[in-house]
Amino acid sequence: FLSARNKSGKVTVGDLPSIMSKMKPFSEMLTEDEIRVILSESSSDLNVEIEFESFLRAFLNLQARATAKLGDPEESEARDLGNSFGPKSQHLLHGRKGRLDTSSSFLKKATTTHRHTISESEKSSYVAHINNFLGNDPFLKDFLPIDPSTNALFDLVKDGVLLCKLINVAVPGTIDERAINTKQIQNPWERNENHTLCLNSAKAIGCTVVNIGTQDLVEARPHLVVGLISQIIKIQLLADLNLKKTPQLVELVEDSKDVEELMGLPPEKVLLKWMNFHLKKAGYRKQVTNFSSDLKDGEAYAHLLNALAPEHGTTTTLEAKDPNERAKLIIEQAEKLDCKRYVTPKDIVDGSPNLNLAFVAQIFQHRNGLSVDNKNLPFAEMMTDDAQTSREERCFRLWINSLGIDTYVNHVFEDVRTGWVLLEVLDKIFPGSVNWKQATKPPIKMPFRKVENCNQVIRIGKDLNFSLVNVAGNDIVQGNKKLILALLWQLMRFTMLRLLRNLRSYSQRKEITDADILNWANNKVKRAGRKSQMESFKDKSLSNGKFFLELLSAVELRVVNWSLVTKGENDEDKKLNATYIISVARKLGCSIFLLPEDIIEVNQKMILTLTASVMYWSLQKKSGESELTAIEEKGTPEGSLADSADGDSEFASTPSALSQQANNIENEEPSLQGEKDSITEDE
Repeated sequence: FLSARNKSGKVTVGDLPSIMSKMKPFSEMLTEDEIRVILSESSSDLNVEIEFESFLRAFLNLQARATAKLGDPEESEARDLGNSFGPKSQHLLHGRKGRLDTSSSFLKKATTTHRHTISESEKSSYVAHINNFLGNDPFLKDFLPIDPSTNALFDLVKDGVLLCKLINVAVPGTIDERAINTKQIQNPWERNENHTLCLNSAKAIGCTVVNIGTQDLVEARPHLVVGLISQIIKIQLLADLNLKKTPQLVELVEDSKDVEELMGLPPEKVLLKWMNFHLKKAGYRKQVTNFSSDLKDGEAYAHLLNALAPEHGTTTTLEAKDPNERAKLIIEQAEKLDCKRYVTPKDIVDGSPNLNLAFVAQIFQHRNGLSVDNKNLPFAEMMTDDAQTSREERCFRLWINSLGIDTYVNHVFEDVRTGWVLLEVLDKIFPGSVNWKQATKPPIKMPFRKVENCNQVIRIGKDLNFSLVNVAGNDIVQGNKKLILALLWQLMRFTMLRLLRNLRSYSQRKEITDADILNWANNKVKRAGRKSQMESFKDKSLSNGKFFLELLSAVELRVVNWSLVTKGENDEDKKLNATYIISVARKLGCSIFLLPEDIIEVNQKMILTLTASVMYWSLQKKSGESELTAIEEKGTPEGSLADSADGDSEFASTPSALSQQANNIENEEPSLQGEKDSITEDE
């Protein structure tokens, strides 16, 4: 790498071919021109400067290509895995579970970064979905339909509007479309805002976007764009595969005791369970365990469609000997149920997992064949959570998934009962805190192993000064919802305050309090010349949304369009303001998971997270660096963050009333203390 430096002391992509061609792994297998062609696949600009990490990735990528040239199928496959590996990944510094990783996972991941393939069939299917659902959109109708045989899809996503609109199709109301920049010609700032809004909103509906950045979307990198679109469409198609939306799913289980297990299954597993339920009734003896190889011959599809739609039933499909002919007949039969053509005959025969899943989900949406008269139906309705619990569960689930842990959480109350997910979260936010030698990874057959995992969670929580008096690991194993929500809130709050504290190196990382956040927000709004103030995070006047709009405007003047803001005098106006607040905050770069109802009802936990997220963004942005410099020069060794953040002398001493109100949050939140006094920690 050092020898590749040019006269200016920099290393560019164009400097690499002559150096690489002389290196031992490539000298006999790749010419300088071949190396230049391979490198240009990932970077069209040969003058772009690179650092050592990128040099290493290029080396490993070339090594994989050279090996593949010799016919090594394993390395050839590795090149096309399509995994992204960027600077955001934790694997550079930490291995899995926070230990130094001595395996070759870094090398394996790195070999896949410069060459990504996408399925043209998947791309065509997703383009058809977009054309169908967004064809009449006022802004996009001039650009649709998209021709799947061209790169028009990737050109269209570059301004960020398409993906934002697609998210709203998947989960209506996620984005306030008033916050989307929809000018025909956008400047880089406006495009970046749209992409930031898109990524934060994608996280808020359950997409995994850990290794995707706004620049990836600006450049419309095909594998990342298709991957994100695939996740969004999947969320839309699987939205009804839960007991809340489709309580008739209880028919899939024989005993009411199995309903809890059904609730904990990811939607893909529920879909397979539904499919096997009907196949068994139809006399089909094989078990479908995946959306790929088990569906290739088309037999399962043929039996399923005959069972669900006997009026269109036929024996011709099963009698067809040619797999392609049978697949063609299956699609024709499904179209009689008005199912969209997510698959082609070739996709079925090839066993495309994503497209087969989309096809089966479409069949479920149009004809699920479940009875509304079932003895377990009342029990299923009782199992659904109240609105407040449901919203908090959703918030914590999305937050956990946004952390980038290995396990994807589908249902908090079920998925945390083994303790493993909580250990992953703890290790992510407090690296090195978990003793993985004493942890058991699911699936766990022995109940005491779950208790051991959860006991370790409790021990770590106590080390972090969480309120866990008279709480044992068994409480988590038993699925005590109140305790689980309270524990997760403490984890989320700890993470939030720790992020803010880490921005305060000038004050020796003094602990942040809720009062600091409260005072900072009030000070910020006051210095912007606004009159709104909040007395606490449960101040009922916050329900109209005006304070948060003024706060957002104070941290970024141009981000709020005041012509769109209502007076907030009735419920409808309050909801419009609350929806706009959330979208504007995400547009800035705040990663938040609350709903409009949380603002309208002034849920103090969610109000605190919203305020803290805006504060974190404000202090982290570039202009915030100069703000911090000014604070440092002024010198506030003993002051609170609110004292120093804006340098306002009125906040030189924190009012005791504000401190008391903010500290009351911990006392008024669902406490873990004394929930089950009869169970000791040892038990």
